[in-house]
Amino acid sequence: MGKAANLAAIGSIADTSLGFRNRILNGGMVIDQRNAGASVTPTTSNNVYPVDRFVTYASQASKYTAQQNAGSVTPPTGFTNYLGFTSSSAYSIGASDFFLFGQRIEGFNTADLAWGTASAVTVTLSFWVRSSLTGTFGGSIRNGANNYSYPFAFTISSANTWEQKSITIAGPTSGTWATNNTQGPEVLFSLGTGASNSGTAGAWNTTTALFSATGATSVVGTNGATFYITGVQLEAGSVASPFERRDYGRELAMCQRYCQTLTNGEENHGFGMTNGSAFFFSFVSGPVTMRSTPTLSWSGTLNVSDYNSNFATISGVTGIGWSTNSNAFRVIYTLTASPSARTGGINPNGNRVIASSEL
Repeated sequence: MGKAANLAAIGSIADTSLGFRNRILNGGMVIDQRNAGASVTPTTSNNVYPVDRFVTYASQASKYTAQQNAGSVTPPTGFTNYLGFTSSSAYSIGASDFFLFGQRIEGFNTADLAWGTASAVTVTLSFWVRSSLTGTFGGSIRNGANNYSYPFAFTISSANTWEQKSITIAGPTSGTWATNNTQGPEVLFSLGTGASNSGTAGAWNTTTALFSATGATSVVGTNGATFYITGVQLEAGSVASPFERRDYGRELAMCQRYCQTLTNGEENHGFGMTNGSAFFFSFVSGPVTMRSTPTLSWSGTLNVSDYNSNFATISGVTGIGWSTNSNAFRVIYTLTASPSARTGGINPNGNRVIASSEL
């Protein structure tokens, strides 16, 4: 191989493997910290994450389920995972209804696209999709201010067959697009959207956030209908390039900027007394610095060991909050009995703390 060919090969590697070409995180659906592959049912409270970084929205509860590798079909060649949706009924879509999933992209990760300026960069959205239904399907890209959107459409030609789709979108030269750690563009896919939230595909709407293209197929309109997706990629340029594959550790760390599920507590922290009830302080350090101060929640019941082989079951969490350290938090537990030692550690028993700083 000549010198020129060697340089071309090196350039190709740099372009496809060493950068951050794909602005979508977990596009191969391999990370699922919250559910470990279990099925979830989106509710009207929204913000249900079937896999990391992909969020669901629903105007009506319990109309579909979402799950990593739902249905156990074989993914497209080169992929090991996908995100699947299954309709739970034959729901007739009302004008204001919406059933969606997608990913909110941090402004830092799309700042170079210069959206909202005369230098706005064209992007291409590509993905693999499979459905039990055929026809025209829809989605959109919208801004964080929820007042600027681009409905798009794509066609599924064969039922229960993986098909690769590509949609090129001219960058918007106006509108508000964050370039910091708040929400930049959001890529949405529709599983059913009413007329009030749909619009003409292929053009930017500068007055409101539309969720889908007019006339798109409703997955939730057919009981038992399925919709599977993987290999989601959003990149600069007018041509879809091969899916950017990042190693598992790097993809996980990128997802942990927005969600961390921690199952092991740190040791050697003090016990104390308050109002005659025992309490326990625990500081837990996360693996990466999160996007912003997260919200914290407990899953299940934990135990505490005081190192004298005495275990006290936690009767309730009285406080939980982020510490002054940017990647650690403090939890205060009320115990059923006063510990006999001043130090101890959490015994998670398979349960966990979930720290979320999603956009």
